[in-house]
Amino acid sequence: MGEPVVIGRDVWKVYGTGDTAVAALRGINLEIQRGEILAVMGPSGSGKTTFLNCMSGLDDISRGEVLVEGTNIHTMTDSKKSEYRARRTGFVFQSYNLLPILTAEENVEMPLLIGGKTAKEARVAAQDILTQMGLGERLHHRPSELSGGQQQRVSLARALVARPAIVWADEPTGNLDAEGASEVIALLRDLNRRFQQTMVVVTHDADVAKACDRTLKMRDGQFVN
Repeated sequence: MGEPVVIGRDVWKVYGTGDTAVAALRGINLEIQRGEILAVMGPSGSGKTTFLNCMSGLDDISRGEVLVEGTNIHTMTDSKKSEYRARRTGFVFQSYNLLPILTAEENVEMPLLIGGKTAKEARVAAQDILTQMGLGERLHHRPSELSGGQQQRVSLARALVARPAIVWADEPTGNLDAEGASEVIALLRDLNRRFQQTMVVVTHDADVAKACDRTLKMRDGQFVN
C-alpha cells in the first residue's frame, strides 16, 4: 500500500436544477490505496451507489475531479472512458449481470475479447481464473445451471480476468444466502491477498465490511465519522 490508485477531489453529483436540484454527492474527498479493500456503508439513499458510479466513470460528475492511476477520467471522451473502463476497471453487481445464453467460460472471456485479446488467449485466461475460483468443473454451465454463489464467482472472475487497476463491487452479497455470502467474502479476501487487487465494496453487510481493510460510512452524500 501507500500508492493511491484512485483520488477524488471535491466530487459533487447534482441531479436536476434550480429548486428541484438534489445533491447526491457533496464534496467527496478520498484516496484509495493500491492493494486496499475499501468498504463503503450507509443507509439506503445515502449516496453509496452514486459514489461508486461517479468514481468508476459509469456516471458523470457535476464538479470536482476523479483520478484513476493519475488519469482524470471525467475529462475523457465517452469512447475513451468506455475503453479505459474495459481495460483498467472491473465491476461486480448484486444481480450478477451475466449473459444467460453464454457459459461461465464465455461470460468471463468477454472483457478480454473486447480488449483485443485473441480467442485462444481469452479462453486460456478464463479457464485459469475460473479454475482458481473452484469452478473448473462448471466452465460450460450457463448461469441458470449455477447456484447464486457460483454465479457471483463467475461475475468476480469476469471482473478480475483482465487484472484491472481496481474492482468496483456494488452489494456483491446482496442476493446470496448466508453460506453464499461467506464464500464470496472469503474469495474477495483471498483474491486481494494473492493478486494485491484493489477493491471498493459498497455493502449493507457488516460481515463484508469486517473483511475489508477500511470502512467509510456515508450519509446524505458525504462521509461521516
